Amino acid sequence: MNNIRRSLLLGVLLIAAAPLFAQETPPPAPAAAPAAPAAPVNWASLSPQQQKVLSGFGDKWNTLPPERQQALARGSERWLGMSPEQRTQAQDRFSRWRSLPPDQRQDLRNRWQHFQSLPPNQREAVRENFRRFQQLPPERQQMLRERWRNASPAQRQQWVDAARAGHMRGLGGPHGGPHAAPHPPPPPQRH
Repeated sequence: MNNIRRSLLLGVLLIAAAPLFAQETPPPAPAAAPAAPAAPVNWASLSPQQQKVLSGFGDKWNTLPPERQQALARGSERWLGMSPEQRTQAQDRFSRWRSLPPDQRQDLRNRWQHFQSLPPNQREAVRENFRRFQQLPPERQQMLRERWRNASPAQRQQWVDAARAGHMRGLGGPHGGPHAAPHPPPPPQRH
């Protein structure tokens, strides 16, 4: 039962991450000033509902690094705020996550960290592109995925650059948006 709870919690933490990993990773951003060390989370400061979700960690909570405690506390809050349908979707995504080879999981972690480092307007642009992609018919989605997989790294970068430039010009105008590029911007890939 504890493994199920841990699995669910990790699934919650990955819910928003999986669809956003499709962007080609540009060069890393300049290093920021070192962050202050994370403050530990006291078990007693968690709500009874959070403690129930995290019960598998209760006995060893004080041995967890503060960063892990904070991540688990945030994840439990998200989990408690989900509908039953959202929880089922989270469980499904986590099952897919666990089935990935370790190198793919690490690649996804790296892409998620990169996504988190983007400015808010760029993160929103990625989300909007994904929403538009989801609205396409399944055949079109598959065709775009195939085109992305078969593209060279240079082509992919060109599409990403064109998509970014289109977003900066206001999306959808005569010179902006996804139709400005010689090829459509890359679709999200599901791993």
